[in-house]
Parts: sequence; structure tokens; C-alpha cells
Amino acid sequence: MGLGSFGTRVPRHLWIVGVLSLLWNSVGAFDYVMTETRNADYLRGFTPEQLAYFTGFPKWVVAAWALAVWGGVAGSLGLLWRKRWAVPVLGLSLAAMAVTFTHNFVLTNGMAVMGGVGALAFTGAIVAVGIALFFYARSLARKGVLR
Repeated sequence: MGLGSFGTRVPRHLWIVGVLSLLWNSVGAFDYVMTETRNADYLRGFTPEQLAYFTGFPKWVVAAWALAVWGGVAGSLGLLWRKRWAVPVLGLSLAAMAVTFTHNFVLTNGMAVMGGVGALAFTGAIVAVGIALFFYARSLARKGVLR
């Protein structure tokens, strides 16, 4: 462990979790950019039904998706920079995930379009990571590691 400013010990796991979370959230951001820019090479792996589903998202869903992925990236950077604002940013990201996934799996037939239970399980993993990151950041903030 190294000493941060103000003499607070910086646990090694902060760097490990921060880097892994940044990589994880960057994958989501990449998916968002490739989908929203309609990158033909990237979208080639999707069925016509899936493409119609993605391109048919209402603007509020696209906005929630953007908040979820970019909030995750920003929150991960906040962890690495040891910033207390990572906590509310990761919380906003988590709330935006809830809005997006409610649209995808409650208000529409996203589970059927995206491949059934596997899509729901992957979404569950995304939410679980989001919840874990939020509580991890909150714990670090309470311990004074994030400033």
C-alpha cells in the first residue's frame, strides 16, 4: 500500500478494481458507440430483428443507456483518481441501467429479440457489477480513501 495525500493509505485493491472496472465499462462504452454510430462491421454480428430493435430505441432509452455506460467509465476513472464524486456518478450509472433494462426487459420484448435467458443473465451480471462498484466506491469514500 502506498500513502495518498493526507497520509491515507491507498489499498492495492483500489488500483486493481479501478483498472478492471475501467476495462469492463469501456466495453460497454465501445458497444454504445459502435451501435449508435451504426458501425457496419460491428453490427454485422446481429440479426435483422436485433438491428431493428436497437435502432428503434426511443430517445429517452438511448439517453439512459448513454448515462449508464459513460457514468460507469467516469466512475471508474473517479476511483482511479481517488475522487469522492465517483460514488454519485456510479449511483447515477446504476439508476440509468435500471431505466434501460426496464425498457429492454419489461416494456418491450428485448429478451426474445436478444436471445432469451442468456441475454437476461448477461444483463444480471452487468447490474451485479454496477451494484458492487457503487458499494465499493461508497466504502472507500467512508474510509477516507476517496477525497
